[in-house]
Amino acid sequence: KDEVMVTIREGFTIRDAEYVLGNAGVLVSNSLRNLELEQFTREYQFLTGINSLEGFILPDTYRLKMHGSATEVLGKFLDAWKLKAWPILENRKNWYETLILASILEREVPKFEDRQIVAGILLKRIANKIPLQVDATVSYAKCNGAIRECENPRVLRNDLSLLSPYNTYQILGFPPEPISNPGLSAIRAAVTPKSSNYFYYLSAAKTGITIFSRTLEEHNLNRVKYL
Repeated sequence: KDEVMVTIREGFTIRDAEYVLGNAGVLVSNSLRNLELEQFTREYQFLTGINSLEGFILPDTYRLKMHGSATEVLGKFLDAWKLKAWPILENRKNWYETLILASILEREVPKFEDRQIVAGILLKRIANKIPLQVDATVSYAKCNGAIRECENPRVLRNDLSLLSPYNTYQILGFPPEPISNPGLSAIRAAVTPKSSNYFYYLSAAKTGITIFSRTLEEHNLNRVKYL
């Protein structure tokens, strides 16, 4: 057989996708990241000025050639993204920031309605010049963008001082690039943020349910209760 079905899951990073493609015999490792994006900008104008493919591989199941060319494989991914994701984002002024936000929601929050509330919280934090303090961005830095193969993706207290443009405990605003490849649901949540009285949220350790709080005091009590 010279073709194989490969599933790119929601929240995979580019390195995770390369790992899966390598295991399936489609590409050798690093071959997507080694491509010069400029050669794709004529056909995919949204890549103009973009330095990373992170965020542009639409999670889906693809039929791909074994031992194919990286250029061909990326073309399939970008065609899917252009067809399905780009129409949701293209009319937004800061569409790339919205894609970064969607990549955070994908990794942090499972339910669509909760994602909309978290999108509102994160945008409110940026407007108020408060650090986002998102664990998933720290995890991305700590794991060097390879979450699947990371020995310990959980963020520990001493990871919060990590020097990285992805450490949203240390920097203001969004990280420079997406931290995962979000699915359409996360992208839709990012373009429809909901305003709320909340400023904080966490994922309950046992259930993964998102718990919201209005104040730091309430948030700290929830940390003790749910983490």
